[in-house]
Amino acid sequence: MTEIRHIVFDIGKVLVHYDPELPFRRIIPDHRRRAWFLSEVCSHDWNVEQDRGRSWIEAEDELIARFPDEADNIRAFRRHWTEMVPYAYDNSVAILHEQLDAGRDVTMLTNFASDTFREAQDMYPFLKASRGVTVSGDIRIIKPDPAIYAHHTREFGLDPAATLFIDDSEKNVDAARAFGWQAVQFEDVEQLRQDISKFYNSTK
Repeated sequence: MTEIRHIVFDIGKVLVHYDPELPFRRIIPDHRRRAWFLSEVCSHDWNVEQDRGRSWIEAEDELIARFPDEADNIRAFRRHWTEMVPYAYDNSVAILHEQLDAGRDVTMLTNFASDTFREAQDMYPFLKASRGVTVSGDIRIIKPDPAIYAHHTREFGLDPAATLFIDDSEKNVDAARAFGWQAVQFEDVEQLRQDISKFYNSTK
């Protein structure tokens, strides 16, 4: 196994908690109507297009044209976005800092809208601690497209075989491995600590 020289962290659900339902428990108290709204109106597929670089104005206009009665709730998604990322996973962040303190090359690769990512960096300064970040909304490519791994590799001068990627999504992990990176799926902090130790110890 090639010696690991680079570690790439995903952000959402690895370092920072994300749950779009949180503000909508207040905005749409009825759980059935809320479930419908988040699956059929402001859905994952709709939101991921902002991660791909679509503007919020365009995204809102497209939905309001289809669901005019939901205009206020649609606009509430962006307006209350910070409530969807209420805390960081302190133990995961501790692992991030351990890697940095050990002098390891750490970068981040995330599916995130450009503007909300900058807000997240202000909320969580550790998101500025690594050597750099590839934000999907900036380059208009999202995981698991192989092109985003290629971009990150070029941008940060990584050796793919010497790169360890950490992501909560199985499909993103599989795509990273197919590209040529080493990769592990984040499940919990203890497992992550064991995975990192395994990769480093196996190449000594």
